[in-house]
Amino acid sequence: MPIDIWIAFALLALTFLITPGVSHILMLSNSLTYGPRRAMATGLGDLSANALQMLAAGLGMAAVIAKAPNAFTAVKWVGVAYLVYLGVKMMRTANFAPSVTTETVSRGALFRQGFVTSGSNPKAIMFFAALFPQFISADLPFWPQQLILMLTYLVFDGAFLAFYGISAGAISKRLSDSSMRWVNIISGAMIIIGAVILAFKTAT
Repeated sequence: MPIDIWIAFALLALTFLITPGVSHILMLSNSLTYGPRRAMATGLGDLSANALQMLAAGLGMAAVIAKAPNAFTAVKWVGVAYLVYLGVKMMRTANFAPSVTTETVSRGALFRQGFVTSGSNPKAIMFFAALFPQFISADLPFWPQQLILMLTYLVFDGAFLAFYGISAGAISKRLSDSSMRWVNIISGAMIIIGAVILAFKTAT
C-alpha cells in the first residue's frame, strides 16, 4: 500500500475516533468504577468485535445486512437492551463501596460487555465496508491492504480506549467512597445515554 494512501486513511480514521462513541463511554464508565487495569478487558472486547466486523465487511456481509433490515433491527435492539441493563445495574449498585464492586466483576464479564456493546451495532460493518474500499487499490492484492487498514484502525482505536481508561483511572484514585457512589450513578446514566444513541442509529 502506498504511504500517501495510508496517511490519508490514518488521518481520516483519527478524525472519526476523536468523537467518543458508545464503546468509549462504556470504557470510561468501567474505568471509573473498576479501575483502568480491569477495564482494559472492556477495550479488548470492543476491539475484538471491531476486528470481526472488519473481516465481515471484507467478506461481503454488509450486502447481507443491507438486504435483511429485520436482522439489523433485531441485533441493534439486543445491544440497546443490554446497555440499558448495564446502566441500571451500575446505578443500583451505587450504594456499595467501589472495592466490593471491583471484586465481584470479572475481566471476562467486562470483556463481554465491550464485545456485545460494539458487536451489537451492525452498522459498523457497513461503515467499514464503505470506508475501506476507498483506500484499496484494485491493482494490488486485496487482503494485505485490508489487513493494513484493519490494524491501523484497531491500533488507533485501542490508543483512544487506553487514553480514556488511564485518564478515568487517575481521576477515580482521587475520589472518596461517597464520591465514587455518585460516579457509579453518573456512569450508569452515561451508559443508558449511550443506549439511546445506539437506538437512534439507523442503517444508511
